[in-house]
This record gives sequence, structure tokens and C-alpha cells, in this order.
Amino acid sequence: MAQIDGLERITLDGGDLGYLATWQTPVAADQWLTALRAEIPWSTHQVRIYGRSITSPRLSSWHGDPDASYAYSGTRHQPHPWTPVLSQIADSLQETLGQRFNGVLVNRYRDGNDSMGWHADNEPELGPEPLIASISLGAPRRFCLKHQGTGQRLQLTLAHGSLLLMAGQTQRHWRHALPKERGVDRERINLTFRQILGR
Repeated sequence: MAQIDGLERITLDGGDLGYLATWQTPVAADQWLTALRAEIPWSTHQVRIYGRSITSPRLSSWHGDPDASYAYSGTRHQPHPWTPVLSQIADSLQETLGQRFNGVLVNRYRDGNDSMGWHADNEPELGPEPLIASISLGAPRRFCLKHQGTGQRLQLTLAHGSLLLMAGQTQRHWRHALPKERGVDRERINLTFRQILGR
């Protein structure tokens, strides 16, 4: 994981996290949030959970390089092109990390009723030790992690303009979720940048 000023390193049993609460200023984060609302072709996907097809409780869109198709939740997604603001965010991320990502999953949680269930980003095309860079914009939300073997739990509140890095074998040993949250009446947009490997 890159050495970044102000990055809080969180060593997990079989995983590695980094968190920077103030990666972007509130002004820049506000601008990105407003632009993403308008630029992204939001849609509700069908996801497969324990063999059943259900409507995802959030809006989402997969973007990236033309060859960065990505299969998750039982469906293969062809990438939408990079939008101007996604390219700008990717450039800022590359400046921070020294790494370029070829795809990003954008999720829009309209309020505290929208959520993400327990899962690991362990698809084969991400490789055995993927670095996933997660950017949060909008309402702060609880991000939960659970060790798949011991059941150990960790909870973080991801702030507006923050950067969370999941590295090493985090996806092999840990699952994560964004649960429903009462009292949250503002939206949150989350971007998870990934490197899709050639198939």
C-alpha cells in the first residue's frame, strides 16, 4: 500500500486497510457529488443472492476501459465509458496512489434505506490480492467488515470526501457491507476503483 500523508493504517487478521478521512476538501467533494448525479446513467440491477434474483437496493453503474468487462452478483457487465468527472477522479487517485485503475463501480445510496449486503470483492478477474480504492461522497455511512473465519468485526464511518483502501488478502478473509441506517435522509455516492486483469 502506498505511503500517503495522513493515511491511517489498519492491520487486520489476514487483511490490510488504509483510511484517509480528508482525502478531498468538502468543496471538491461537493462538486464531484453534484456532477456524478447528472453524468452517470444510473440503473437498478438484478442481483443473485443464494440462487434468487432480487432487485438491488441502490442505483449503480459500471464504467471503465473498453476491455474491462466485470462479472459480479451473477451478471457480466460491459463498461460504460469514462465520464469527464470519473476521469478527473481517476487522475486524482492516480496522483495519490501512483496507480491507474481500469474500472470503477459507482453506487448511489439514495438514503439510509439503500444498502449493500455482505460480500467480498473476490472475483477471479481482480487477482488474488486486489487493491480496491473506495471514495465516499455525501452522507457519512457505516461500513462494516466481518472475518470469514473468526467472525471478528470492525466498523468505520466513511466521511464525505474520504478514501478507503482495501489491500492484500482482505477480500480473501473478510466480507464487508453497508447496512441500512435509520435517520439518514441524504444520499451517498460511493466509487470503488478496481484493476480488471485480462481474461
